[in-house]
Amino acid sequence: MSVRRVAVTGMGLLTPVGNDMELAWRNVCEGHSGIGPITVMDASALPTRIAGEIRDFDISDYLAPRDARRMDRFIHYGIAVSVEALNDSGLEVTENNRDRMGIAMGAGIGGLDTIENNHNKMLAGGVRKVSPFFIPGSLINMISGNVSIMYGMTGPNLSIVSACATSAHCIGVAARSVMHGDCDVMLAGGAEYATTALSLGGFGAARATTRRNDEPKKASRPFDQDRDGFIPSNGAGAIILEELEHAKARGAKIYAELIGFGMSGDAFHITAPSEDGEGAKKCMDAALKDAAVNPSDVDYLNAHGTSTLAGDLGETLAIKGMFGSGAYKLPVSSTKSCTGHLLGAAGVVEAIFSILAIRDQILPPTINLDNPTSDCDLDYVPHSARDAKVSTVMSNSFGFGGTNASLVFAAHR
Repeated sequence: MSVRRVAVTGMGLLTPVGNDMELAWRNVCEGHSGIGPITVMDASALPTRIAGEIRDFDISDYLAPRDARRMDRFIHYGIAVSVEALNDSGLEVTENNRDRMGIAMGAGIGGLDTIENNHNKMLAGGVRKVSPFFIPGSLINMISGNVSIMYGMTGPNLSIVSACATSAHCIGVAARSVMHGDCDVMLAGGAEYATTALSLGGFGAARATTRRNDEPKKASRPFDQDRDGFIPSNGAGAIILEELEHAKARGAKIYAELIGFGMSGDAFHITAPSEDGEGAKKCMDAALKDAAVNPSDVDYLNAHGTSTLAGDLGETLAIKGMFGSGAYKLPVSSTKSCTGHLLGAAGVVEAIFSILAIRDQILPPTINLDNPTSDCDLDYVPHSARDAKVSTVMSNSFGFGGTNASLVFAAHR
């Protein structure tokens, strides 16, 4: 069986730098930070008191209030971007095509806010205070479940959970479903609501997050010598992956093609990357081989780049190992410097930014890179966006447990 080509025909974003794709992209390219003091809860006792929050979002634009009350906010976010991506694609779900349309949307943590709230209610008032919608309102696969029900999509319905590589894995596996004929269209991505007391307390206890609470706009500083941890953020992203001939037959706009997907495991540590970056290098190598392109063909790399000491160094070493001397000619940037770290949604958000780099022929910057270290010495597109010829891009996503995913997109020809 021949492998079919996969086009990206629709996208939706909800991020701390903008509640729609075009606004978020413009703010990232202009170097605006979406990080600020936490407002959704009293964070005064927490070690990290800043985050990337979603502002001015109204779920009633997408769901009836009665239905929305039964779902965690990460599901709200996932539904919103799914609707936006489907609208952007111009696709309609009908009786004739519903069996050929599926969804793969995940989250790294899922409904922690709902879990915390119901636990507190049970402690205060007993088990009868637990909502009957607690379980279906917090399960990670319930973005996929609810969207499939909303639209009547009866093709593949799944969720992948792999920490901060979640939505990149969802995209890659969804693309392979299209490539191998399981369906013609897959909606893929992820969502996260990370600003809960337990989430922030846990990351803080592990010293994974920043303590730069007095300078929120400057706190996310990938590859900078003063980086001290990532900034948790909320949000979501979704993309429509469509078999190329199917897309062309209906006259769809085509943002790019997904041409490569790679996975690997570090087998090293539960939270730290392999010190020499070997796991990430193997992942990138697998993606390039899948895409049948050479390292020199990559015009831009959107780094995982979380602003942690070990993670940024490990990824830099991996890029050097993968691209050799060409690593110093390859523009690399971390858009997490603007958005913070959307955890399970990070992969799809950064994949979308990578695709938009192809569309607009521009490289988004790494902001706050004021003091580059001697060992993080690549071209990280510091401070300002850059016009460039961009045909082939790679987007990296790595997660706790040593799980890695790399995606390769190319301009449609």
